[in-house]
Amino acid sequence: MKISPDTQAVLLMTAHLGEGSGVRPLTSGEWGSFADWMKGRALTPARFVSGSVAELLEGWQDSKLTVARLSALLARGTALALAMEKWARVGIWVMTRSDPDYPRRLKRRLGGNSPAVLFGCGDRALLGGTALAVVGSRDCGREGLAYGEELGALAARNGCTVVSGGARGVDDAAMQGALAAGGAVVGVLAHGLLRACLGKRYRSWLMENRLVLVSPFNPEAGFNVGHAMQRNRYIYCLADAAVVVHSGRKGGTWSGAVENLANRWVPLYVRRTDSADAGNGLLVRKGATWVPEALEFRQLFEGSHAEQLSLFGDSGAAVREAYTRPESPQEMTFYELFLAKVQVLCSEGRSVVDLTEALLVGRSQLGSWLKRAVAEGRLRKLNRPVRYQWINS
Repeated sequence: MKISPDTQAVLLMTAHLGEGSGVRPLTSGEWGSFADWMKGRALTPARFVSGSVAELLEGWQDSKLTVARLSALLARGTALALAMEKWARVGIWVMTRSDPDYPRRLKRRLGGNSPAVLFGCGDRALLGGTALAVVGSRDCGREGLAYGEELGALAARNGCTVVSGGARGVDDAAMQGALAAGGAVVGVLAHGLLRACLGKRYRSWLMENRLVLVSPFNPEAGFNVGHAMQRNRYIYCLADAAVVVHSGRKGGTWSGAVENLANRWVPLYVRRTDSADAGNGLLVRKGATWVPEALEFRQLFEGSHAEQLSLFGDSGAAVREAYTRPESPQEMTFYELFLAKVQVLCSEGRSVVDLTEALLVGRSQLGSWLKRAVAEGRLRKLNRPVRYQWINS
């Protein structure tokens, strides 16, 4: 795996490498502050690998991030090289906040507290598609599991990526429901990324580019309660709306939902349940919304209407009309929003790269929609170079 000098420096400063050095890597918050300081002085992370740490840190004032600590972190080059070689053999990639395909949602919602590094396996383009987070307790009963699976399949049929945590119970049910229905999934893991990439469970979906597994933690890290709680915020911040299938009155699902409500990252819906120990009703009292009984998929995103327009690009009346048209769930999907936008964008030929940047949609999803639009006679595929043009009718 070849990485840039800046990425190497960021990993040395922020990643737990499991080498037992005893030095504590920078937290997301510490890295955010340090990155802002470097930017103000036109310094790059790579400068700290090749230059004098003491001289470069002149003017920096933070008792926790000292010359000694930073120097010790940067001296872990051998441990990083060995780890990178091992990760590359199983297909694990690394991205930092400075990479162009780093998820914009994380930067926008978490700012300096977004993860400095993301480890992953699978198609990283899936991180940019319109997405629904589906979460819930591990022990939620058969009805909860069935509901999660059906919701995952519903998202897939509507061209929407499912984001979940990969844990046993609702998370796994929603992910499997989406994948079985031909959809795409983002799994945000709190531990065990290396093991998940090696296992048979996800291998076929990874190879088909319909699943990406990501984690801000060392791919070889074991279970850690703090990591599991921290992971929850990333699930919400990688989505555009969220559904809690079942929550207790404490624990990971509860704390993640409450944190989302406090920060207003995405609209939060909860499933109605008669379970006596469920905290779903309490979440509604805190500001969540019951999932409509006669659910039309687009309703889940109505709370983030303005954000949906920005995700697809506001092409004016065409997008607003498509979004509010009173049609059935099968007719009114994100594909319709896509068509409304490309009608304006592709009056002249536009490349896949142009459309990816304009729509902020993952390449896998974009390719599927483009193929369908060409088959329906809505778009014309031009060659040399490849680009797409709207067919007036």
